[in-house]
Amino acid sequence: MNLEFNKNEDQLKQLCSHLKVKSKKIALGGGEKKMDEQHQKGKLTARERIDYLVDAHSEFLEVGLFAGDGMYKEQGGCPSGGVVTGIGYVKGRQCVIVANDATVKAGAWFPITAKKNLRAQEIAMENRLPIIYLVDSAGVFLPMQDEIFPDKEHFGRQFRNNAKMSSMGIVQIAAIMGSCVAGGAYLPIMSDEAMIVDKTGSIFLAGSYLVKAAIGEDIDNETLGGATTHCEISGVTDNKFPNDQACLDYIRNLFDKIGHDQQAGFDRIKSVPPKEKPEEIYGLIPSDRSKPYDMLDIIKRFVDDSAFDEYKALYGKTLICGFARVDGWAVGVVANQRKVVKNKKGEMQMGGVIYADAADKAARFIMNCNQRKVPLIFLQDVSGFMVGSKAEHGGIIKDGAKMVNAMANSTVPKFTFIIGNSYGAGNYAMCGKAYDPRLIYAWPTAQIAVMSGGSAAKTLLQIKVASLKAQGKVIAKEEEDQLLKEITDRYNEQLSPYYAASRLWVDGVIDPLETRKVISTGIAAANHSVVEKFNVGVIQT
Repeated sequence: MNLEFNKNEDQLKQLCSHLKVKSKKIALGGGEKKMDEQHQKGKLTARERIDYLVDAHSEFLEVGLFAGDGMYKEQGGCPSGGVVTGIGYVKGRQCVIVANDATVKAGAWFPITAKKNLRAQEIAMENRLPIIYLVDSAGVFLPMQDEIFPDKEHFGRQFRNNAKMSSMGIVQIAAIMGSCVAGGAYLPIMSDEAMIVDKTGSIFLAGSYLVKAAIGEDIDNETLGGATTHCEISGVTDNKFPNDQACLDYIRNLFDKIGHDQQAGFDRIKSVPPKEKPEEIYGLIPSDRSKPYDMLDIIKRFVDDSAFDEYKALYGKTLICGFARVDGWAVGVVANQRKVVKNKKGEMQMGGVIYADAADKAARFIMNCNQRKVPLIFLQDVSGFMVGSKAEHGGIIKDGAKMVNAMANSTVPKFTFIIGNSYGAGNYAMCGKAYDPRLIYAWPTAQIAVMSGGSAAKTLLQIKVASLKAQGKVIAKEEEDQLLKEITDRYNEQLSPYYAASRLWVDGVIDPLETRKVISTGIAAANHSVVEKFNVGVIQT
């Protein structure tokens, strides 16, 4: 291995080490003291509940670990959005799990909590997966009620989704393992079956203090809405259990008897590991993001047997398209080529840029994948579409529209990985979050923005300087340099994959070696839902 490889490897391994440390810290939720308080009440924490519930030695794919990271500082933070969500296996049945983390503000709902819960429900609905709610929440975080209560994608949307999932035949199981108050009480009771843990679980529209204030009635919370009340008097809940473990055991027994739905029929054979060493990815991604590299080298290190059947290899070379298998699943790959290539006319084309011929090729390939019922994998390291008179005269907008149209109307499941740059319209064309990928994850090397940090900072600086000059203010060179640094630092913070993950623009940040796991888990989930007929709509030729 050469010096450049070793330098790249050192940097990416450091980024992955930072990812591991950051993930471990966030997984502590409200901290060890709050976790101890849960245990003293006889309760498991949210993550302990999930660990107990899912099948031993099975993979749990967490979605939204970094939700809320760096946000709500004035309120003390909201690690992981105060809720743990993901895809796991219970009695061999793949399902979505949502567990309120009572160590974070008593499991109260922040705006990002609502967004994360809706994302979990979206995954269940798209893939027709059963969903389990482990409820332990104080309800809406009142100081921010205006940002979580009334709008379309706010708190109430989850109950609409409860009803929609019920009509779709998607199994919903709920366990009330702590507080469940006010409007939040509808979530478990709109589920198919609701369990409650005795002495620690409670459910009511208004707690004892509010009842006293509203109607003058003196009553304690346990009598008002405890397990005995709702299992023996109101009939609101179906069964009560002495502790968390017994309740979770019952859920496992329920999942042991759920019937099976019709499947999509995605092709899968026996899994084969890549021939090329996956860990070499660390040394293949340049530490200097402006340097070129061959995306084929990356692809061959996560696909089965490192075998890749390229589509139109000699045409539209700035996009790589082709068929492969990942953990046995047949997939179609659309990836940005980052090395400089020659087009059919012998002209040099920049890596990471989508040219008209590449967009045309990708549109055709995406249609082929839909015709053959092959899931699509998008690997993003894209600066955008080619610009300039030559590109415009060559119809770049038309060919780009073809690609976006085919990708947006694709009915086979799409999975997106942001490896490096994800700038401007390139983010859209390569199936960014706005285009409904079933799962979207970033590597630690990812950057997501309208344009690169350097370009954006210079543009923003020009606007700022022009504004100051219009006010009659003269800017010295030193002041201009300082202003550029401040703008650059602020913009670079927004480029971070963690900034994107905290706002759920991506489902998480992963070590590159976890890419196979995410793809396999995602396709297995998508295989539970029948694929609709593909109709690309109107495309100009």
